[in-house]
Amino acid sequence: MRVIETEIPAVKRVVPNRFGDDRGWFSETFRADILAEAGIDVAFVQDNQSFSAQTGTVRGLHFQLEPAGQAKLVRVLSGSILDVAVDLRHGSETYSRHVAVRLDAAEGEQLYVPVGFAHGFCTLEPDTMVAYKVSSYYSRAHDRNLAWNDPDLAISWPVSAEAAILSDKDRVAPSLAQLGTVF
Repeated sequence: MRVIETEIPAVKRVVPNRFGDDRGWFSETFRADILAEAGIDVAFVQDNQSFSAQTGTVRGLHFQLEPAGQAKLVRVLSGSILDVAVDLRHGSETYSRHVAVRLDAAEGEQLYVPVGFAHGFCTLEPDTMVAYKVSSYYSRAHDRNLAWNDPDLAISWPVSAEAAILSDKDRVAPSLAQLGTVF
């Protein structure tokens, strides 16, 4: 397993090794010791999974406020996504910047998103299934979101606002300017 820094060093790509033969392949998708050596010393407490039937489904940008902030380790079980993490840590050198990484089941790469970031993704294929570990339990009282298509974030999404498939919650999410300081 390799851990690779992104353009925002706190966000990391996690690339599991795959060992193949004529039957297929085997991979260790989570190793706490290797992640800790790379600076990801997080106790994950809950696994989540989503299924999106249609291409262009956008889920996010979501985060939880402290003391229920969530770090996430995201991977794709089927299909593919554009996975996005936005830095909401007010005062950080990378505040309001984002990392966008294509994740797919075929390659098995993962994205680590630390506390202090909004997270979301857009499906690139139909029947896409995403699984992710989180470091805090879901808390409705701390659950927040950020407008996925806020022009100030300058995220190059693979779907237009008109074609995006969104939840009601994500349709009315505040912009970064409306959000204010959250971390």
